[in-house]
Amino acid sequence: MNPVTYAFGIVAAVLALIAIVELMRRGTLRERHAVWWFVGGLLALVIAVFPQTLTWAARALGIALPVNLVFFIAIALLFLVSLQYGAELTRTEEKMRTLAEKSAFHEARIEALEAKAAAHERGACPDEEHEQ
Repeated sequence: MNPVTYAFGIVAAVLALIAIVELMRRGTLRERHAVWWFVGGLLALVIAVFPQTLTWAARALGIALPVNLVFFIAIALLFLVSLQYGAELTRTEEKMRTLAEKSAFHEARIEALEAKAAAHERGACPDEEHEQ
């Protein structure tokens, strides 16, 4: 392997890991969302430092070209990230629907109370007429 390519792989993997940690530190990326990105960065670092690992793993799995294993792992990680975001989106949509229903209920209740208060101020409270 060309020394420049070797160094580039290591630097790129380290920069990706630093970016993930920095995003988590700033609060831009939450830990539960960073897990698969961090796993991918660690795998990239291991493969960059020990490129023969990729060749060994490809042979062990019966994959003819090691680069195909890289693509497979990358697609699998992106699938897991997408699945995690889909599950999170579903939970968020459910919470938003529940909050919207509660908000509509409270709005209707406030309007009814305001109408009752306005009627009471005018001296024509419907509840008092029914009680007598």
